[in-house]
Amino acid sequence: VQLVESGGGLVQPGGSLRLSCVASGFTFSRSLMRWYRQAPGKERELVANINSAGGSTNYADSVKGRFTISRDNAKNTVYLQMNSLKPEDTAVYYCNAIGAYWGQGTQVTVSS
Repeated sequence: VQLVESGGGLVQPGGSLRLSCVASGFTFSRSLMRWYRQAPGKERELVANINSAGGSTNYADSVKGRFTISRDNAKNTVYLQMNSLKPEDTAVYYCNAIGAYWGQGTQVTVSS
């Protein structure tokens, strides 16, 4: 199993980023996928999840209305579109598959 995140970087407050996670080694199209994040000195927290078909999503209250999770099962990829970014969104963002597998993470830094 491999999960490879990309798309992180440095962005100013109010800006946008789109994270991608490419999966391999398991049946992606049948798998619940999640994005987590971990800020320095804090516990890892669930940001969003999406069911296997992509028709059901859930978000942490802190990102509702600003972040959108989506997936392309033909590309074995899950995305996290992040808009109206705030400094408190600064964290390492991780892709998770079916609660068991993790990517290496991608750093998102929101700062002026």
